[in-house]
Amino acid sequence: MRSDLTRKFIRFYGWVQAVGFRYRACHAADMYGATGWVKNEYDGSVAMEIQGSEKQIDDVITAIERGTYIKIDRMEVKTLPVKPDERGFRVLHI
Repeated sequence: MRSDLTRKFIRFYGWVQAVGFRYRACHAADMYGATGWVKNEYDGSVAMEIQGSEKQIDDVITAIERGTYIKIDRMEVKTLPVKPDERGFRVLHI
């Protein structure tokens, strides 16, 4: 397992649903080599668990923020234990 891996749970608030957020997140995670998942929540927020280096995670969030119509007002972030065998990034459906 890489020593620079970290895993974060992030909840995004703002203009984040019905604007391509989840698919942009999935594409960016694949592009930067991060793993995890993303899903819409019933309260209008988007939840994500993402794993990678701090730089990979920052790069994914930056790519999401560049999305047309996406406006992140705030994020809640928690650090989680790393899942060493996780592969890929996926969109979960509620």
